[in-house]
Amino acid sequence: MAKKVLVVEDNELNLKLFCDLLRAHDHAAEPVRDGREAVARAREFAPDLIIMDIQMPYVTGYELILELKADDALRAIPVMAVTAYAGREDEERIRAAGAEAYVSKPISLAKFMETVGALV
Repeated sequence: MAKKVLVVEDNELNLKLFCDLLRAHDHAAEPVRDGREAVARAREFAPDLIIMDIQMPYVTGYELILELKADDALRAIPVMAVTAYAGREDEERIRAAGAEAYVSKPISLAKFMETVGALV
């Protein structure tokens, strides 16, 4: 059975890349372009993993991670943060919010899939 991965990313090229890469590795990828829809889509899709961009308009990935981890029905879903924020403090803050993994952009395709594999 394919693992279900919700991909929350506002950049179209990154969204396509992540979803194509996941599908090429036999995962069911569900794209979300607007962070404001992420929590509702997570409830509907019931993913095995959420890949979360951090810097998005309207609501940040950081805020969404906090919201997901505060929700009894969603908190157990692992979150992989993918971000251009690459400072040590940024990673610590994002992990403290509840992200189980952190991958900096530009991503290494091998590192991206290795991290996905470790979480699902």
